[in-house]
Amino acid sequence: MMTTKLIARLMIATALSAAAATGTAFAAGQQDAALAGAAKTSAATSDEAITSKIKASLADQKQIGVTTADGVVTLSGAVANTDVGTKAIQVASAVPGVKEVKSELTVASK
Repeated sequence: MMTTKLIARLMIATALSAAAATGTAFAAGQQDAALAGAAKTSAATSDEAITSKIKASLADQKQIGVTTADGVVTLSGAVANTDVGTKAIQVASAVPGVKEVKSELTVASK
């Protein structure tokens, strides 16, 4: 009888320990997911800020479209000449947070 009670107590202790460990792992997983979500939100906000800064710097070039995804800027549209396109690329590259500038700019035909 004493052995049966001891075995029962050990089984309960083991079950409680396993439940506690699972709960801790679950909580850690939730925390990791929350941090990942916060990072995505931060990246989206940063991308929006980058796009806004570039558009403000290119305010006189309304024909140039600017999009940003994960710090990669894409410039699109038609420009009057290659000098205007080169200047736009340089302006975009100078903005903090920009990792790369992709140009889909074309030179408008006269």
